[in-house]
Amino acid sequence: MAKIRSTTVLAVKKDGEVAMAADGQVTLGNTVIKTEAKKIRKIYDDKILLGFAGSTADAFNLFDKFEAKVMSTQAILLEQR
Repeated sequence: MAKIRSTTVLAVKKDGEVAMAADGQVTLGNTVIKTEAKKIRKIYDDKILLGFAGSTADAFNLFDKFEAKVMSTQAILLEQR
């Protein structure tokens, strides 16, 4: 049986508080290329938490695009909570 390897990002919200955690491993195929990656970021003056899994290059690109979109819309979603 093949060994399954994957990345997990977990977020929990309770009583208005949020906790988010992720592993630190980055792989390329079957090779571990980094063991202490920071897969959770804060953006928009630390008001938004982001976590990524999967292709590292794609994830960082998506983070940058998401942050640019949040900044361009003045985070309307934050005002609606």
